[in-house]
Amino acid sequence: MRKSTRTAVGIVALTSAVALTLAGCARGGGEGSDGGGAASPGITDETITLGITTPLSGGTAGPGTCTVAGITAYFGAVNEAGGVEFGDGKTRTVEIEALDDGYDPQKAKSNYDQLKDSVFAMTAGLGTPTNRAYRDAAMADEVPQVLVMTGDPIFSEEDESPWQLGFVPIYQNEGQAFGELLAASGEDHKVAILAQNDDYGEGYVEGFMAGIEGADNVEVVKELTYEATDTSVDAQLTELASTDADVFFNAMSITPLAISALQKAQQLSWLPSWFLPSNTSSPAAIVEPGGGAAFPGVYTVAFAQAAASPTFAEEEGGQEFLDDLKEYADYQDVPAFPHCVWSYQVGATLQQVFESMTEPTRENFMEELRSIEDFQAPFMLEGTAVNTTESGMPAVSTVVVQKFNGKGYATVEDFG
Repeated sequence: MRKSTRTAVGIVALTSAVALTLAGCARGGGEGSDGGGAASPGITDETITLGITTPLSGGTAGPGTCTVAGITAYFGAVNEAGGVEFGDGKTRTVEIEALDDGYDPQKAKSNYDQLKDSVFAMTAGLGTPTNRAYRDAAMADEVPQVLVMTGDPIFSEEDESPWQLGFVPIYQNEGQAFGELLAASGEDHKVAILAQNDDYGEGYVEGFMAGIEGADNVEVVKELTYEATDTSVDAQLTELASTDADVFFNAMSITPLAISALQKAQQLSWLPSWFLPSNTSSPAAIVEPGGGAAFPGVYTVAFAQAAASPTFAEEEGGQEFLDDLKEYADYQDVPAFPHCVWSYQVGATLQQVFESMTEPTRENFMEELRSIEDFQAPFMLEGTAVNTTESGMPAVSTVVVQKFNGKGYATVEDFG
């Protein structure tokens, strides 16, 4: 595992048309460098600029805002140490330009078009449809689109996506982990499924089905879908409740719908155990407002410590992380969503890559990005690590199943 010293960065965050400039540094095409190849756009001898398109407004603004805040806090905090010492011997600060796409694919593509000539790489942005919207263009332009917050496996297939790499576990990883836990329970279970009608929902269901394959104690009694643009899933919940399933697998990415689904099930007096995806399982933002304590169990999967945990500030680096969010990202509250920690981990992972780059080029960046093995980024849970060497897998592919305990989540080895 490579060692990393904390270094620092200048940040420029653009929210829609509003710019918050934390440090103004030169951008654009690279200056002359002692490294081998001519510098790619977005990097000079003094700076490197990263772009983000992510939802900063709308129903996914909570986690979307976190995708900017965490990486901003990471690089902002280390800025005062002088910058990242790259493998080519240059010390550079990092600028971040973040644009709001409102979880709208068309807007995400427009944001990419606006950023592509001034940034070295795109990173950290949330969403499967939004990241897919500019994937082909990024490949054609040879612009790295890396460590993005989508579990779509296509981003981690090197042959299909040579300029891409996902950060979070693919949806199949998450679904399979829960399916295996349920199958191993030894008890009979009836499962109802509600999945988003796109690659996100299909991936979770595919993984879950793989996890229960061959298990004669688990029966899927009904499977329904909803559209990401829907404003209500009451009709689907009513139909699923009629099955009397004791487990509800809810592959849902929209925060308001996740809350309303929890509430609607209670109104229907349907109280199964729940599975929630990692990005819509926040205790403070989703489970508590939805009345999750009414259910026998609310489960999710995780690879990182939760900042909202009562003991997080006592963990190594926990208080520093919270202080960095306030000072460098103007994020004053304890994060309710895991994406703040995830994008902080993205920052740490990128630093590993920067320190290994011997040339200021996107090609060398991608080569070094795909060579990270068993890196313990900040706040990784035991048994998880960043590993980018396996094609078909994202930077993080290991997860543990956790259960809501009334305040946060605790890792479990058994269902029930």
